[in-house]
Amino acid sequence: MGVGWYYMASGWIRKNRRVGPISEADLLSQISKGKISPETLLQSSKTKDKWVPMNSIGPAMKHWKKLHPEEK
Repeated sequence: MGVGWYYMASGWIRKNRRVGPISEADLLSQISKGKISPETLLQSSKTKDKWVPMNSIGPAMKHWKKLHPEEK
């Protein structure tokens, strides 16, 4: 069983809302769709249940950089 990921999404009524749990495959899909950017806060057991920016998670940033090669 995979790790359950959560991310902070901007809502229309509420400023931020916690979304999840989602699988790692769904996390990469959300990155591909542009719903998660390097500044988006993520949380899982891999982050010791602390909120961290996506840019501090190696595999997620590797996937994002593959989609955005012109940006650093």
